[in-house]
Amino acid sequence: MLDYVLLILRLLAAALLLAFLLLLVCALWWDLRATLWAMNYQRQIRGYLLMLNKLGQDYLPTQQVFPLLPLTSIGRSPSNTIIIDQHYASGEHALIALRSGQWWLEDRNSRNGTLLNGDLVTQPTILSEGDIISIGDVHLQFTLEK
Repeated sequence: MLDYVLLILRLLAAALLLAFLLLLVCALWWDLRATLWAMNYQRQIRGYLLMLNKLGQDYLPTQQVFPLLPLTSIGRSPSNTIIIDQHYASGEHALIALRSGQWWLEDRNSRNGTLLNGDLVTQPTILSEGDIISIGDVHLQFTLEK
């Protein structure tokens, strides 16, 4: 009789262990799916920077378009998302970030500063459709995806 009780207890312990492992695998699977969904959502392009040529007081668009990532760095260094090959640009000049559904522009303590619509950026600033970001002689127009 004792042998049967021990056998039942062993089978019950094995079943509980298998159930625990199954729940653990399910939790990991759902976590992986949620992480992949979040990564795909972040990779979607939601905005662009359009390179402009300045002629007097007017700006003319060029054919050069830079897609924005949720975290886009701008500067002269090759490690930046958008590379500006100009002596006015610092290695890491500016940063554009998507935070809580809004795009923010931040100067990264650049030597010559970053201008937003002609005004010096001294703190993180929200970008609006059509804003013009100037880094030296380079002018970029912020455009939202439609």
